[in-house]
Amino acid sequence: MSLIEDLKWRHAVKAYDSSKKVSQEDLNLILEAARLAPTSSGLQPFRVIVVENQELKEKMVQGALNPEVMRDSSHVLVFAAWNSYSDEKIDKVYDHHTDVRDLPRGRFGSYTDQIKKMYNSQTADEHFAHTARQTYIALGLAMAQAAELKIDSTPAEGFSNEVVDEMLGLKELGLKSVTLLYLGYRDEEKDYLAHMKKVRIPMEEFIIKK
Repeated sequence: MSLIEDLKWRHAVKAYDSSKKVSQEDLNLILEAARLAPTSSGLQPFRVIVVENQELKEKMVQGALNPEVMRDSSHVLVFAAWNSYSDEKIDKVYDHHTDVRDLPRGRFGSYTDQIKKMYNSQTADEHFAHTARQTYIALGLAMAQAAELKIDSTPAEGFSNEVVDEMLGLKELGLKSVTLLYLGYRDEEKDYLAHMKKVRIPMEEFIIKK
């Protein structure tokens, strides 16, 4: 099935069958799609936290707009971005780049000096606004991979960042939650969207040609 057909198939599931679990093999493919996502300067300034533990999910539902969806999903993926950039973080990433490519460390020094200067002139809030945006690219690819595997998903911003950050100890990791992705298998009877037509605005309205 083509990517377009996969995307036509998927929708933001509103009710999951809690008895069905995503296999580790399929989960790994979804996570790999997120890991391979392109990011600004190749810095990958976010991490994905995988929550499967039911007790932890029960604690995270505080403040969630769709608590049943979180509770009944097989897994919750938490996309959490760096709270700020730093010279040390940038150097660590580019040291890894050169090590993997068998290049001398510092090979990209002229470029990293430029981005360090740029980020050093910005505030922590500006940093997080930028790192948070990077997570959405990975989120989209994760959803596309899930759809190819016929695994349902629901992206969510309707949750308490404070609760999630505290439950997962993200502050200590220098991270802040941005968005969630619920994974699992739809409950055909309870998911009211399951039997509705997919709706998007017409192509001629969506695309603006100049």
